[in-house]
Amino acid sequence: MGEDIETDECMNTYSHIYSPDLLIDQVAFITGGGSGIGFRIAEVLMRHGCDTVIASRNLEKLTEAAKKLSSTTGRRCLVIVMDVRQPETISAAMDETLKTFGRVDILINNAAGNFLCPATSLSFNAFKTVMEIDTMGTFNTSKVIYDKWFKDHGGSIVNISATLGYRGQALQVHAGSAKAANDAMTKHLAVEWGPSGVRVNTVAPGPISGTEGYRRLGGSHAESAGVFHSIPLQRAGNKTEIAHAVLFLASRAASYVTGAILVADGGAWLTSANDVERLLGIASSRSANL
Repeated sequence: MGEDIETDECMNTYSHIYSPDLLIDQVAFITGGGSGIGFRIAEVLMRHGCDTVIASRNLEKLTEAAKKLSSTTGRRCLVIVMDVRQPETISAAMDETLKTFGRVDILINNAAGNFLCPATSLSFNAFKTVMEIDTMGTFNTSKVIYDKWFKDHGGSIVNISATLGYRGQALQVHAGSAKAANDAMTKHLAVEWGPSGVRVNTVAPGPISGTEGYRRLGGSHAESAGVFHSIPLQRAGNKTEIAHAVLFLASRAASYVTGAILVADGGAWLTSANDVERLLGIASSRSANL
């Protein structure tokens, strides 16, 4: 189990599993890199010699994150305000990235939105918004960066997905549908872009502590109720464990891996309950506390 802390702070200590120069002088573009899993991915990549671009809509959060990341790792971290739903903002972000660093080697599609909601209560607009951020956002960012750089230079794309669609997880038709589309997209783009030297892979996390998604989806409630005992590894995962999965796929350690979906969930999707009534109870208890 990798070191981790639940807040959006850099780790006080870190033990390298891979060589510290695994990504030396490479550049990674990370959507949603200012918090949660995206922040930890940025930190772990930077601890392996990589410079990063962290992009989202929240300038304040990004600026604070970049200061922490650069201070801890000694690598550069460029902040760019961008909306993955708007290709023109991605194009401008990519231009700024190339002006600053002169290259991009890795793209991490991490921007996402999620919440618990039964299909009958889900508005048309809420469904559309999740699809736009998760699915259109992944395609938009991948296509812009491919057209502007990867097409002629190669690169590695890692999408952050979920296991929600594998069993039709209750209260998750919006996110499960979006991530299932992304899993298909991973395979399609791996086939089409492989000849250009572009690898496209996915990491599908399970319940990961210290994330907004974990809090929104009732993680602490589930933990106290002993729900995680049904997971083969008997616990939730942490952000560093997901960052290590991303590091493997993004790096030359996975040089012959493309079109793959790496599930990093402790076996959770194989054994965890898909109980509509229990999940509705979590959702309603959260609503009552908001």
